[in-house]
Amino acid sequence: MTLRAGVLAVQGDVSEHADAIERAAAAHGETAEVIEIREAGLVPDCDVLLLPGGESTTISRLVQRAGIDSEITAHVEAGKPVLATCAGLIVAATDAHDDRVDTLNILDVTVERNAFGRQKDSFEAPLDVAGLDDPFPAVFIRAPVIDYVGDGAEVLASWDGHPVAVRDGPVVGTSFHPELTEDPRIHDLAFFDSVES
Repeated sequence: MTLRAGVLAVQGDVSEHADAIERAAAAHGETAEVIEIREAGLVPDCDVLLLPGGESTTISRLVQRAGIDSEITAHVEAGKPVLATCAGLIVAATDAHDDRVDTLNILDVTVERNAFGRQKDSFEAPLDVAGLDDPFPAVFIRAPVIDYVGDGAEVLASWDGHPVAVRDGPVVGTSFHPELTEDPRIHDLAFFDSVES
C-alpha cells in the first residue's frame, strides 16, 4: 500500500516530516508518497495530513488565503488522520488566545503560544505517551502550552503538569517536534493506528 501524505508546506519543518512519515510507513512495510501542499486542490487526494511547526500567525494567514483551510476541515470531517505539531497544533486548535491566528477548529483544545519559553528555553524531555511502550524523546522549541482540553479530546502525554500531546478523533496534536528525532513513533501513532483501526 502507498500512503499519500500531504505536508502543509507554506512554512515549517517540511522535509523532516516527510522523512518521518516515510520511516513510519517503512516500519509497516508500506511506502509514503509525500505531497507538499502550498495551494488548494491537493488535500482531497491525501490519505493523511501533517501540519508542521513554524510561525502560527503566518501559517494560518497563508492557509486561509490559499483556500486550504476548508479542505483541511473536510479532510478531518471525512475521518482522515492529521498530525499537527507545535505551530500546527496552534492552528488546529479551537482558540489560540491570539486574534492574529485564525484557527481551524479541528482539535478541541485551547493553547497559549510560546508558553514554554523562547528559542533559548528549548529543551528535550523523555515523555511517557499513551500507546507507546518506552518514553519518546520530545523536542520542545518555543512550544505552546495546551491550557484547556475539551470533552472530545484525549490527553496522550503531559509535561510539567501541562498536556503536550492530545488526540481528538482523527487529529493528533503535539506541543513538541516529533519530526526532529529519528524516532517515528508519534507519526506511527497518529497515522497507522488510525489507518489500521
